[in-house]
Amino acid sequence: MTDLPELTADECDTYAWQMRVPGVGNLGQRKLKGASVLVSRVGGLGGIAAYELAAAGVGRLILAHAGNIKPGDLNRQLLMTHDALGTSRVECAARRLRELNPRVEVIAIAENASTANADRLVAMADVVVDAAPLFAERYALNAAAVRQRKPLVEAAMYELSAQVTTVQPGRSACLACRVPEPPPDWSRQFPVFGAVSGTAGCLAAIEVIKLITGIGEPLTDRLLVCEFREMGFRVFRTKRRAGCPVCDALPRGEL
Repeated sequence: MTDLPELTADECDTYAWQMRVPGVGNLGQRKLKGASVLVSRVGGLGGIAAYELAAAGVGRLILAHAGNIKPGDLNRQLLMTHDALGTSRVECAARRLRELNPRVEVIAIAENASTANADRLVAMADVVVDAAPLFAERYALNAAAVRQRKPLVEAAMYELSAQVTTVQPGRSACLACRVPEPPPDWSRQFPVFGAVSGTAGCLAAIEVIKLITGIGEPLTDRLLVCEFREMGFRVFRTKRRAGCPVCDALPRGEL
C-alpha cells in the first residue's frame, strides 16, 4: 500500500464525507485515487456510473464509446448536452467529467468494445464497467477481463428493469456462464427511461467502489435484479457453468 498516491489537503476536504464511511478513511480514498476504471459505453447507464466514480475521486477513468450525440440520446445520457448535438459522445462525456472533478484523469476513446480492441481497453484499467447495449461488445469485454483477471461489473437494463452483478475471474460465474448465447432478436434500440438506466449506473458505481476500497461484499456470484414497476428487488445466486469456454480457458490454478 506504500505506493498509493497521497491525498492533498484539497482532496481531503472534497472527499471528507465519504471518508467517514466505515472502512474507507484516508487509505480507502487513496486506493480510489490510485485506481483506473474502464467504462465501456457512457450513455444512460455507463455515463452515470462514470459520473459517480469521478465524483468519488477515482484517479483515472477510461471511457470507450463511438459515435456522435443524437437527439434520442438526451432523455437518459446525462453527460451529453443539447449544444453538443452532432459532436462526439465520448468527448462530451469527458468534458463534463473534467468539469465535475478536474483532479480525475479522463481518457476518451472513440471506439466501442469489440474482439479487436477489448484486450487493449481492459489492459488499461484495474476494474471494468460493462454498460454496452450489444451482446457482442459484452462478450468481448467479458472474455478479455477473464483472460486478464480483471474484475468486471456487469450492469444492464430494459424498460423498467435493471440488473447488476460482478465477475471476479476464477472465483465467480462470468457473463458467458450466465448467458451462453444472446437473446434472439436483440437490438441496440429498446424502451428506456433515464431514471432506470441511471439507477443501474449508480449500482454499478457502488460495486466498483467496493472492489477498489475493499468495503462491503461485491455481487460476486450474485445477480441483483430490480423490477421498478412493483419496486421489487431480488438477488439470485449464480455459479460457473461447466464447459464455459471463457472460464475454462483459465489455467487450472486460477479456477
